[in-house]
Amino acid sequence: MAENCTHDCSSCSADCSSRDLRVPANAMSSIKRVIAVVSGKGGVGKSTVTASLAAAMAKRGKQVAILDADITGPSIPTAFGIHQRATGSDAGIDPAVTKGGIRLMSLNLLSANETDPVIWRGPVIAGVVTQFWQEVIWGDVDYMFVDMPPGTGDVPLTVFQSLPVDGVVVVTSPQDLVSMIVAKAVNMAKMMDIPVLGLVENYSYFQCPDCGRRHAIFGESRIEKVAEELEIPVLAKLPIDTALAAAFDAGGIEDFPTNYMAEPAEKLDS
Repeated sequence: MAENCTHDCSSCSADCSSRDLRVPANAMSSIKRVIAVVSGKGGVGKSTVTASLAAAMAKRGKQVAILDADITGPSIPTAFGIHQRATGSDAGIDPAVTKGGIRLMSLNLLSANETDPVIWRGPVIAGVVTQFWQEVIWGDVDYMFVDMPPGTGDVPLTVFQSLPVDGVVVVTSPQDLVSMIVAKAVNMAKMMDIPVLGLVENYSYFQCPDCGRRHAIFGESRIEKVAEELEIPVLAKLPIDTALAAAFDAGGIEDFPTNYMAEPAEKLDS
């Protein structure tokens, strides 16, 4: 990739697809598998799915890391109750470590204040993601989950081109336009030759605590039909759970008694 790359492939004559643009990880890192968690639009609970999936995989005895690539809206540290600044040395940046042993890096760990806005242009944001991959001392990692920003812009393009992504998990919700939104995310992964491991439908239903009946608050699910059309599996259909949202905000995602991503983690680890 040229140094003056604008990440706007539509106006570029370079044949990047014929070149290996991946960058090496930190010399003190050995990462076996990289899985990106993506969504076609925001507000579908992608970070909650990422954090839950990482926690589930860690409970399976795996060495797990999370690279928070959602630079302008980082929330992964909040889910694990991590608020201290990151430290480092000449060898690189040390990731934060949760009480469950998950290593993570996010821009929130480098900012003076967690509430400071990130007012950067796309190429700069994409460059930070690459720096996280190259400069963080991740150590030995079985699974790295990359929490991606929504859409198909600069950061997803950089991650797919620069990191050795083994597959993507697409998170969606039961909305009228879900098939179109999911198709955009899936098609981008396919264009970049990244396998789509499956779909996760969040906010699929609300289960009444009194009668146990399930209610489709956001409309009836169409995820099976969409998955069939796209020829990819459904990994999970997750409920609306206010207790899970509260646990995320309070930094207790690892302690939440019901990890809805335990079964998907088992599928991905098989």
